[in-house]
Amino acid sequence: MEILKLVAVGVVISVIAILLKSVKPELSVMVTIAGSVLMLLFIINYFTEIFNTFYQIISKSGIDSNIFWIVIKIIGVGYLVEFGANICTDSGNSGIADKIVLGGKIIIFLMAMPIVTSLFNIILELVP
Repeated sequence: MEILKLVAVGVVISVIAILLKSVKPELSVMVTIAGSVLMLLFIINYFTEIFNTFYQIISKSGIDSNIFWIVIKIIGVGYLVEFGANICTDSGNSGIADKIVLGGKIIIFLMAMPIVTSLFNIILELVP
């Protein structure tokens, strides 16, 4: 069970980071980052399953694949922004975390513009 490994590593990393924080705070941040990357490696194989499922949905539904992949990229940016912001918050840099979130929102908005434009064009075609 991958989830048990993921939770176990997360708890161990958290305990080590807490213990190191009082002795060597700079190492605590490094352990947190390394542990986070290790935890991501545990779940990386699931991404291929997710992408294969999305590919099947695209091919069966007839949805424009460009729009669909834009949505997938937006979701990916959202996860990366949350991951980076949480690491900054955990290391005591909530101001930087806020800037990461702001930047992520702007990037997501820009990435969504082709979808908004496409919807707008569809609406214009429906209105006489």
